[in-house]
Amino acid sequence: MGAQDGPTLITSVQRAFRLLEAASAHENGAPAKQLARETGLPLATAYHLLRTLVNDGYLRKLPDGGFILGDRLQTLHTAGRAQALLSRVRPALAALRDELATAAYLTFYEEGEIRVAEIVDGPRAPRVDLWVGFEDAGHATALGKSVLRELDEEARKDYISRHHLADLTPRTITSAPELLRQLDSSPVAPAVTDLEEYALGTVCVAVPVYSGDTLGSLGVSLPVDRLSRLDQVRARLLPTANRVTRGLSLTM
Repeated sequence: MGAQDGPTLITSVQRAFRLLEAASAHENGAPAKQLARETGLPLATAYHLLRTLVNDGYLRKLPDGGFILGDRLQTLHTAGRAQALLSRVRPALAALRDELATAAYLTFYEEGEIRVAEIVDGPRAPRVDLWVGFEDAGHATALGKSVLRELDEEARKDYISRHHLADLTPRTITSAPELLRQLDSSPVAPAVTDLEEYALGTVCVAVPVYSGDTLGSLGVSLPVDRLSRLDQVRARLLPTANRVTRGLSLTM
């Protein structure tokens, strides 16, 4: 590659950003000639960059020839908002990790699936080996069971109908009626536990959190030889979950 490739690429990126900014100012779209004029770009250059931006989804070309912002930018905006929300609660997760010397996990129930949003671990608080994705192991993890416990009956049945209750360890609950019975009779509610049901040698405890109307769970994992600390862990989880819910629910 030549020495001029770098600056040329940077210039192209800058020009593309200028076109996006110009297009964003026109709710009903603007034609290429107008965008070229507003950005001070040669028309041929504007046409080339506009085609590229449309092809990549950052702009959309209307039937009348105007250009408006594309769906890709909305996706980036949504992802950026999610990152900003998580940045609010990472300090609380890190404090929980440091106090309890356990990895901390945050999940959300989105589009019918239980998904990990954040894991805060460290040398003294390693995360559990996620050898099976949480989307397929909600029945076997405290984080997943916490979400299932909070769902209404119809939503629970829908989730279970779409997910095989695989026996990940000899301790995994694979009977739907038994799983639901245990969720409804948890002696430490609203907390739930996973006693080596996801991975032998590891126990977990989790409690519910919310991001607005979106249900989630906050939990920690620890070696089974620290099982006697579960009461202490649960006592710290509940106030942290309240702080996380407040942080996630603040208007941005």
